[in-house]
Amino acid sequence: MMSYLGISILLAIAAYFLGSIPTGYLIVKALTGLDIREQGSGSTGATNVLRTAGKPAAIAVFVIDVLKGAAAPALVKLVYTFAPAGLLPADWQPWLVIMAGLAAVLGHSKSIWLNFSGGKSVASGLGVLLVMNPAVALSAFGVFLAVLGISRIVSLGSIIAAIAVSALMVLFGQPLAYCLFAALAGIYVIVRHRTNIQRLLAGTEPRIGQKLETEAKS
Repeated sequence: MMSYLGISILLAIAAYFLGSIPTGYLIVKALTGLDIREQGSGSTGATNVLRTAGKPAAIAVFVIDVLKGAAAPALVKLVYTFAPAGLLPADWQPWLVIMAGLAAVLGHSKSIWLNFSGGKSVASGLGVLLVMNPAVALSAFGVFLAVLGISRIVSLGSIIAAIAVSALMVLFGQPLAYCLFAALAGIYVIVRHRTNIQRLLAGTEPRIGQKLETEAKS
C-alpha cells in the first residue's frame, strides 16, 4: 500500500495542477485571440480579463478560478470520505487541506502551462476558503466588496481582504492549520500585488473601468 507521504505528495501535485488551469488565458484567447499576458497588467486574473475581454468573460474567469481553488481541498476531503479506514491519519486532514490549498494558490499564480506565470491568486484563494469555512470566505468576500464599493479599486479590496482573513479565522475559532493557511496565503496574495501597492502609493492605480496608465500612453 502506498505510504502516507506518497499519498500526500500525490494530493499536493493534483492540487497544483488544478490551480494551474489557465482559465483567463484560455478564455481571452478563445474570445479575442489575444494573449492576456501581453495585455494590461499581464495578469491572467479576472480584473485584467475585464479590461481586455469584457464583463462576461471576467465573470466566467472569476467563477471558474473560485471553483478550481475549491476543488483542491475538496479533493482531500473526498479522499478522507471514500478511502479505506486508516489510509490516512485523521489528524492529518486539516494539514493536508491547507497543503492542497497552498498548492492550488501557487498553481494559479505560477501555472506550469504558462511558463510559471498567472494571476494574483485571489479568486482561487477564495475557493479554498469556501471549503475550509464558508463563513470566513463569505466574510472576507464581504470585506472585499465593501472596500471595492468605497474605493472602486479591485487591488485595494483584495489586499485588505487578504489581511482580514487571518483575523476572521481567529474570530471564527478555526484550527491552527487553517489560521496558518490564512497567514501564508494572505502574505502571498499581498506579495503578488506588490506592483499594485506601488501604484496605490503613487496614486496611479486604476479604478474599475479605467485602463492602466501604461496602457493609456501606448
